[in-house]
Amino acid sequence: MSRCKRNILLVLTALLVIAVVYAFYLYNRTVDLGDHVVSIIIRPGDTFASVVEKLISEGVVNSRVMLTYPARIMGIDKKLTPGRYDFIGRNSCRSVLRELSCADFLKVKVTLPEGAPIWKVASIIADRLDLDSAAIANTNQDSAFLQSLDLPCVEGYLFPETYVFPWGISETEVVVELVGQFRAKTDSIWPGSIQHGLSHHEIVILASIIEAETRLAHERGLVASVYVNRLRRNMKLDADPTVIYGLGGLDRPLYRKDLKKDTPYNTYLRKGLPPTPINSPGLPAIEAALHPQETDYLYFVADEIGRHHFSRTNAEHNRTKRRIKALKNNR
Repeated sequence: MSRCKRNILLVLTALLVIAVVYAFYLYNRTVDLGDHVVSIIIRPGDTFASVVEKLISEGVVNSRVMLTYPARIMGIDKKLTPGRYDFIGRNSCRSVLRELSCADFLKVKVTLPEGAPIWKVASIIADRLDLDSAAIANTNQDSAFLQSLDLPCVEGYLFPETYVFPWGISETEVVVELVGQFRAKTDSIWPGSIQHGLSHHEIVILASIIEAETRLAHERGLVASVYVNRLRRNMKLDADPTVIYGLGGLDRPLYRKDLKKDTPYNTYLRKGLPPTPINSPGLPAIEAALHPQETDYLYFVADEIGRHHFSRTNAEHNRTKRRIKALKNNR
């Protein structure tokens, strides 16, 4: 090999080494976002090129080339997982591609309390996951969706639990997850036959009323017994929570005039259970509905601290109410 050719080869080799070193530098060079969080949302159908543009324009990294070509080599550009990816502090093309490759997107913890009606559940989920609360609530009237779940409604079946959802999940996907959790948690508790003759759906309705009436564990079976006894005697349930639900929820006390407003949920005017559950009952309330205590109670009333007093007759019930009122006035 001539000296001239050796010199050219050396120059090319040097240039190649420099290019590799520079590419390595660009690939690992960090951009410091400090405490500022940059959220990059990848939606279904987004191209990798569009994601690169978002990352560049938001200043997460500053080398389009060192995102694009390594992603092609590693196949990351073909395996994008939709979600919200949050970036903070120092980031490089290498670290960003690692997050995209591992689908290290934001996961959001959502806690749904026992006894929340569907509009409250929808509000909590929408707030935490940036979803449309109306779209969640409207699944309760979507006949095709309900048929796919084999349910008459989703109210009552949105199991109260703490969930971890991927950001970017859809409204219907959330509802499917909640209903799936209801089934997973309750499948093992259903007896072969329900002693007091209610259907599975009616048990969930009754459980939702129990959930609304008391949060005290030792009272659930007693409250259940009152309503089962009333149903057996064909008495109206006279349940305040059902009236409140039929009025769309209230941010004030229930007035006497409210009891005269006829809705499908006014159990002061209509006999039997309301047409649907009035909230999402927890497992203890469902078990209380399935296994009420054996009593002859037909009435109960709450005192000033939320504890309930149970009675067998209307006269006894009225005496209890007068006693509670007198104690309250004397405090």
